Amino acid sequence: MEHGPLSREELASLYQRRFGMVYQICLMLMKNVPDAEDAAQTVFRKAVERTEPFRDPEHEKAWLIVTARNECRNQLKYWWRTRRADSGALDALAWEEPRGREVWEQVAALPKPHRLALYLYYYQGYAAGEIAAMLGENPSTVRSRLVQARRKLKLKLEEEGYGQA
Repeated sequence: MEHGPLSREELASLYQRRFGMVYQICLMLMKNVPDAEDAAQTVFRKAVERTEPFRDPEHEKAWLIVTARNECRNQLKYWWRTRRADSGALDALAWEEPRGREVWEQVAALPKPHRLALYLYYYQGYAAGEIAAMLGENPSTVRSRLVQARRKLKLKLEEEGYGQA
């Protein structure tokens, strides 16, 4: 059954619900605000072009996460993207805990696979098996990345004096 493109109202609702998540993923992977904004907008353009409806809210969320990751990967293939950096990019993210920005900076400094696994696990609340299914990877690989990422993050935060009175 052909659904057709999203209506204006459906797109506005999707954008309002999910833009923050998509933008954070793009910013985490692109590491600069202009490219993250471009990638996030492209993800929503692709959502408009979809002809099939999302099965449920989890399908919608998973599709947006995978599409954001893939769009960022595609954009990062261009050599000039790898030479651009915006040191203030992480200022765009707001954190509730007092030292949340410091933690985020350390998360953002991790290798890409570790960063994405941590973000999806802790910030989006997905289980390792769900992350593996979304990313097309083995669940044990995702669990290993989470263990490695936690270890690296713990060492970096201890070096920075995080958690000490």
